[in-house]
Amino acid sequence: MKLVRLLSAALLAFSIAGCATPSPTTATTPPPQAKAGEEVFYHVFFRSFADGNGDGIGDLHGMTARLDYLKTLGVTSILLTPLQPSPFYHNYFPTDFEAIDPAYGTLDDYRALLRAAHARGLKVYLDIEMQYAGEGHPWWTQSIGKPDAPFADYLLWRDAARTEAEPFLNQPKWEGYDGRWHAIAMLNLNNPKVRDYFQRVLLWWADPCGDGSGRDGADGFRIDHMMDDLDNKGLATHLFDDFWKPVFDALRARRPGFRIMAEQSDWGYGTDWLVRGRADLVFAFPLRGAMVKLDKGEIVKALRETERITPEGKSQIVFIENHDTDRVMSLLESDAAKARAAAAISLLVKGEPLLYYGQELGMRGITGKVGMSDGNHVPLREAMRWSKELEAPGSAIWYRGDGSARWWTQRYNRTGDGVSVEEQDADAGSLLNWYRQLLALRASRPELRNGTQSLPCADDTPVLCLLRESGGQRTLLLVNLGRREARAAFDAGIGGGWRDLLGKDAQVVDPAALSLPPFEVHVLGSSAP
Repeated sequence: MKLVRLLSAALLAFSIAGCATPSPTTATTPPPQAKAGEEVFYHVFFRSFADGNGDGIGDLHGMTARLDYLKTLGVTSILLTPLQPSPFYHNYFPTDFEAIDPAYGTLDDYRALLRAAHARGLKVYLDIEMQYAGEGHPWWTQSIGKPDAPFADYLLWRDAARTEAEPFLNQPKWEGYDGRWHAIAMLNLNNPKVRDYFQRVLLWWADPCGDGSGRDGADGFRIDHMMDDLDNKGLATHLFDDFWKPVFDALRARRPGFRIMAEQSDWGYGTDWLVRGRADLVFAFPLRGAMVKLDKGEIVKALRETERITPEGKSQIVFIENHDTDRVMSLLESDAAKARAAAAISLLVKGEPLLYYGQELGMRGITGKVGMSDGNHVPLREAMRWSKELEAPGSAIWYRGDGSARWWTQRYNRTGDGVSVEEQDADAGSLLNWYRQLLALRASRPELRNGTQSLPCADDTPVLCLLRESGGQRTLLLVNLGRREARAAFDAGIGGGWRDLLGKDAQVVDPAALSLPPFEVHVLGSSAP
């Protein structure tokens, strides 16, 4: 077990260095653990977010320097894509579960990011990929053709001689965006040694000081592609009970309230993952599909079913784009009114909103169709637009290469396209400031975070009406999802005393009298009648 002992010693040394004599000016504790509905996530594709050293690759220094932007935007929590080394640009399928990709920085840089985020009241969630290993992982390289090797039973194999590892989705190798091919192996998650190893590693990422304080630790995990039967092959089974439950129990025993978000592998409503999988949050995929279509009937159906299947104390992450889905501004054909409508619905419905980096600017991108290459998702993961000039310092344009690759020549986001923080920051009418306004509203009104939700308008009318209530305070969202001007058709009286919360009219407003052009949004507030 030499390798595990050596790696664990490295983590122990890192923990001791930061935890033995913490400086009161640098050491920070995490913000208080949140209740269901309280968080607003900002999802960062790390390689593309912010370059801090001029090499065109997003890194920890660049991320740390941009925390104030996220704080003023109005988010509470940052979800980072994986930081571990991997043969793939997206850092899934790691070759070391206990390290930071050197392109991103060091463990000390990672600790500095956490401290800076915690000092600003921001939480940091890590995306965890531990069901597979990328080609080059020592467990794999040291075990090929060696059935008795110390780590041979950490992987699944196709033959007794252990010359061929069980591949991810039965694909022997996967093409990278740069044309290189790499293999991915399934791990033997039914092996108690594997489970115990990952339990130790996750406890360290969550609580490096080992005292339950969470100081300099992550505030939650996203479990990528979580499954009960890995890849549905019958080779690693009953994982919810035999693998994930002990790991989650250990995390919650060490840090009560520590939150786990599961990416349900079927992209459905996520009931099984919330109940048997014991996750705190899942992703509202069906609702996302309805929202990006701006189809009222589908949205209403998805809202009702999402609320019905979500247990008390659990939550759904409401999103309209992420690192695996087409950018919503492209899906909506750059229609600004539709983009504002989609934003309002996704931020104000029941659940915990997630913004994918650059969504607030209207960044564009559609999944490519070039074989099985992971480059197909590069258009969804282009550089965060800080400056009007795409190639300005700080821009993480790692996919440029020598300038000839299709991922660069056919890029979606370009210099001077109006899609940047620099171009939108001071424009009161920009999409960026629309997001800021909606997030400020959510933060200021408790009913938008943890209130009840009802749909007081007739289903067969074009205006979507969403009523949130808590403690005698009410917020009413009205969005015309039809093709013609329309009024809200309420099933019953909606009460009075409504005022426009977006500053359009300081006078009392009658919701039933408002005539809304297509995709216009009104957000009204009142006290209960």
